[in-house]
Amino acid sequence: VEITEMNSGCICCSLVGDFSKALHEVVATYNPDRILIEPSGVGKLSDVTKAVFEADIEGAVINSAVVVVDVNKCKMYMKNFGEFFNDQIEHAGCIYFSHTDKATDVKIAEAVALVRAHNATAEIITTPIDKLDIDSIITAFEKRKTLNDLLNELIEEEECPVCGHHHEHKHHHEHGEHCEHEHHHHDHDEHCDCHEHHHHEHHHHDHDEHCDCHEHHHHDHDEHCDCHEHHHHHHHADDVFTSWGRETVVKYSAEQIEDILSALENNEKYGFILRAKGIVEGTDGKWIHFDYVPEEKDVRSGSASTIGKICVIGSKINEAAIAELFGA
Repeated sequence: VEITEMNSGCICCSLVGDFSKALHEVVATYNPDRILIEPSGVGKLSDVTKAVFEADIEGAVINSAVVVVDVNKCKMYMKNFGEFFNDQIEHAGCIYFSHTDKATDVKIAEAVALVRAHNATAEIITTPIDKLDIDSIITAFEKRKTLNDLLNELIEEEECPVCGHHHEHKHHHEHGEHCEHEHHHHDHDEHCDCHEHHHHEHHHHDHDEHCDCHEHHHHDHDEHCDCHEHHHHHHHADDVFTSWGRETVVKYSAEQIEDILSALENNEKYGFILRAKGIVEGTDGKWIHFDYVPEEKDVRSGSASTIGKICVIGSKINEAAIAELFGA
């Protein structure tokens, strides 16, 4: 990996000319697939993004802006450096929480809630990087598989019980979802560059590539909230189908998931559940994948996810009761 270092200045101001020149030289010399840009941490992500755009690299697109947040210091840093750190969070396309292996579930949930208050659409990673495969990391950085995508998969898989055909569900995006254009902000204390797999980097790229930027900011907080809801509504004939989803850091045993899925058969309490699907962390450190359709459930071990995700679709579902059932 070739590294070009720029000292004594800020990418956003005094070094903006040198920065643009350096990007053009990298492209001309190496013709890279990706360029990773890692600011020192003294610039706002919004300003770094602006500098990248102004460099005007032909054929290059900013693919990802990744920010790294210390889960144990989130609240403290946000309180003391609000404008600076909030800018990083608000312009990030993916937020990776570091040190989650040394934090309680409550602390992690609080940090996620604090960050979600400033960015409802960024992809969130709370799973330690060493537990994720490279494809999962890149997918998260590029926001290619969000909670909204999982909900859409369920919708596409489910046939309408009235006519047997597939129908679209109209929905709006909330936390964990995204818009294609969101990927271009790089945040900061990190960097932005261009290239294949990695962990926390902000990168911006060239060639029809993108940019992933990671920002290391740390916040702490005594917040709370482990899950973010997504609601999707669809009208077909006289029926209203609702899609509900949450991100969660709650850990479950396989037996608990089995019991929860069995409980979903109670139509009076939870509504008529057509489909449920999820990936959650197990109490034993492994990850649990599950699927449910009426009178049939499948609970199994699987690969780790960036954060726990639970999705449910059905008719006249009781969202509050389902949230309580999952304890999310």
